[in-house]
Amino acid sequence: MATRQHTTRRIESIGQPSETAWTEFDQVLEKTTGFRALRIGELARFRELLYFLAWRDIKVRYKQTVLGAGWAILQPVLAVVLFTAVFGHVAKIDTGGVPYPIFAYTALVPWLFFANAVQLASTSLTVNPQLITKVYFPRLYLVMAPIVAGIVDFVLAFVVLIGMMVYYDVDLHALRVLLLVPLLLLAFLTTLGVGSWLAALNVKYRDIRFVVPFFIQTLLFATPVVYATSAISQPWRTLYGLNPMTAVVEGFRWALADGARPQGAAVALSVASGLLLFASGFYYFNRTERDFADVI
Repeated sequence: MATRQHTTRRIESIGQPSETAWTEFDQVLEKTTGFRALRIGELARFRELLYFLAWRDIKVRYKQTVLGAGWAILQPVLAVVLFTAVFGHVAKIDTGGVPYPIFAYTALVPWLFFANAVQLASTSLTVNPQLITKVYFPRLYLVMAPIVAGIVDFVLAFVVLIGMMVYYDVDLHALRVLLLVPLLLLAFLTTLGVGSWLAALNVKYRDIRFVVPFFIQTLLFATPVVYATSAISQPWRTLYGLNPMTAVVEGFRWALADGARPQGAAVALSVASGLLLFASGFYYFNRTERDFADVI
């Protein structure tokens, strides 16, 4: 079944480059197979749209708020205070010599990027029905926009982390810091994969939005944020690698706070799992995209 969508395009008048005209036409979305189903060319052609959608999400997120961007700092700080009181002092979680506030905060910075972005990405299609039904563009950019916008929150929280490391006199290892780049890439691809799955499913099954908060809350305790995987016996410690954020969280601790070195097998499993989530989510989203305007 093909879906016909209305769109516009600006073209230059022949012989008069300074003048432009708008032409209107219908974009027909037909079922495709193989590599064409991914529509890579369309993503490249509409790439500027991602910037505008992400900038819109940033402005909407902090518009008419009391603290503005301060929420990006307050959220992890309050969580660290709570975790330190409960898990640091009461439960006395073993941190391998790392001060518990640093232990928890280094994990919360990438975790909150993932959790908040997935939450917003999962509803990114259903809150923009007017865009989806009236004009054509790659809908994947609606999912990517809140993830890209979340980088602003990540940077703000990371600045606070640097201040905490100075306060607790934690030394940085220059070579390990370079590992943050592939770790962030893994977090981004994992977030995009999970967000694509949930956003596409939420168009068809609207109760998905009720499942997402429970899913994220459960995944928080299935990710070594408030504890270390070293406290888990084998083979469960390796199986934790099925959660891609395990490698990200443990990698952040090792690179920034000199925590326990992540287990090689678990890291390899996390990378494979993250890439699988990204590829499957990307493929499923593009395969179902043609039906969004009809269902939403």
